[in-house]
Amino acid sequence: MGQRQRANVFLPGLRSNYFIRFPLPPKMRLAYVLILCLCWDWDCARGQLLVDLVRDFETSLLNTRIPDTTAFRPEYDFIIVGAGSAGCVLANRLSEIKTASVLLLEAGDQETFISDVPLTAALTQTTRYNWGYKADATPNACRGLRNGVCNWPKGRGIGGTSLINFMLYTRGHRRDYDGWAAANNTGWSYEEVLPYFKKSERIGIPDLYKSPYHGRNGPLDVQYTDYQSRQLKAFLKSGRELGYDITDTNGEKLLGFARAQATIRNGRRCSTSKAFIQPVVQRRNLHISMKSWVTKLLIDPDTKMAVGVEFTKNRQRHVVRASKEVILSAGAIASPQLLLLSGVGPRAHLEEHNIPVLQDLPVGYNLQDHITLNGLVFMVNDSTVNDARLLNPTDIFRYIFSGQGPYTIPGGAEAFAFVRTPSSSFAKDYADMELVLGAGSLSGDRFGTLRDLLGITDEFYEKMYSDMQHKETFGLVPVLLRPKSTGRISLRSRNPFHWPRMEPNFMQHPDDVRAMIEGIEMILQIVRTKSMQKMGTRFHARPFPGCEHLIFASNDYWRCCLRLYGSSLQHQSGTCKMGPSTDATAVVDPELRVHGIRHLRVVDASIMPHVPAGHTNAIVIMIAEKAADMIKNAWRMKIVPPQ
Repeated sequence: MGQRQRANVFLPGLRSNYFIRFPLPPKMRLAYVLILCLCWDWDCARGQLLVDLVRDFETSLLNTRIPDTTAFRPEYDFIIVGAGSAGCVLANRLSEIKTASVLLLEAGDQETFISDVPLTAALTQTTRYNWGYKADATPNACRGLRNGVCNWPKGRGIGGTSLINFMLYTRGHRRDYDGWAAANNTGWSYEEVLPYFKKSERIGIPDLYKSPYHGRNGPLDVQYTDYQSRQLKAFLKSGRELGYDITDTNGEKLLGFARAQATIRNGRRCSTSKAFIQPVVQRRNLHISMKSWVTKLLIDPDTKMAVGVEFTKNRQRHVVRASKEVILSAGAIASPQLLLLSGVGPRAHLEEHNIPVLQDLPVGYNLQDHITLNGLVFMVNDSTVNDARLLNPTDIFRYIFSGQGPYTIPGGAEAFAFVRTPSSSFAKDYADMELVLGAGSLSGDRFGTLRDLLGITDEFYEKMYSDMQHKETFGLVPVLLRPKSTGRISLRSRNPFHWPRMEPNFMQHPDDVRAMIEGIEMILQIVRTKSMQKMGTRFHARPFPGCEHLIFASNDYWRCCLRLYGSSLQHQSGTCKMGPSTDATAVVDPELRVHGIRHLRVVDASIMPHVPAGHTNAIVIMIAEKAADMIKNAWRMKIVPPQ
């Protein structure tokens, strides 16, 4: 690993194809690749160069090579479907029991260095680590994006979406979990889930070491970036001007302004693969199989018991049985799809696809997501982060060799404000809106990676920002935290290799539109504060294409903007809702067992009754930590108590 190896780098866009062969130590190879990905021509960041580079370098730059199981036992105690954030946690915790055999199945591959750089998270989402889902067209959002649909990036690989997300670590409000418990989901109150948040966490913020809300000994690193822009400092001061406290958003109260806490380790992404899988890959009772596409859950129709799974790997069909449980952790899109393909779901829908009905349950309903609007850009009399500035070799090498500087900003998000919109019907201490401060803005997206992620058209970009690429700008993004609109996941066909139907129904409820408009107005209020005005902050008040005919910044204008360009923050959840047997809308019980099917659980974002006011990765990790103890308790295994 420490020896020099020859690097083959294909450089497209030249008159001929050139291969550069030369010896480089690992960190220099990483620096070289990062420079190429950032500074090559516009199509480089969009396509083949990145893929080729990853494939060329991935073997030599992996910190821990994950063994890929190719010979399977006929039976395991536990089979976990999906190695996303939940699946990685479960595999770690269940394999702590040396007598328990665990098989973890993942359709993707292991992560490489290319996902490590926090600032370039959008670039990571253009790689093979993203399933590349696109939702069905919806009437009230995404109409002006590419092909009139919302992009729904979802992680594909060991670590799942924690490989490609923006790494922001927020848990939501205590009322979120108390609300789950109040709906007869015993054991899910805030006081009962807090120990599981702390169990996974290794807080790296000295001011929070003694906080009763944070853990010190978990495997998942949570830190601040070391970089602080002047916009960040002005943003936090503006919060004080408006009467808000500077808070720990994962502490006693959510409402307020705060620096972004993120799953970062020494300036690099800390995925659930790094935190939970790589430290335990040598456990003999844990088998991990990559590039394994699960096509069906095997359920005995007479006993209604899950007995195993069917999957394909290397074009071969495999059937493996589970002696104790099958645990579905494929995420809020794939988990309901697999249940439906396996005969668990709404009777009429299954019969429509000629699938024998094993259990009639409302699988796929209750789809929820956090809604956002990108493109609000503000000019400022100070330096900001943009694609052109990132070509600075000083910043690149500072990041490569010390893990510091602007490249450590998680997805470019420096801070956020959790606020309550003026017309909110929620409790006075409950934030229904998040306002995210970006170190740069969409106008600085010279290479197009952020546009690719969001589905922003080149025509929109040229009309809005073509004359702003050399101006200093930052962005503020409103995020609807408690949507009232719900969508649905359903089958498009019986073919397990086809995407399901994904109907987001964003902003179908008028309260969602009202809250988003008020969130935008709160952003404009922030930039008018003295702290922001000292930096010369001014709104780029150019009308969005398609909305020019309306009075700028009127409610009708913002409704138009939301309908055309409102989109998703990629926090899909709720499609296998948790609830007691008396809840006709529930798919799993409070122990996360599928109603009416023995030995089958769902453990991922799909079980959330209501999406909390937080970024879902932290929440999914908590759910999996708690589920692992539930499973151990059910089979009388030793439980390591949380803090």
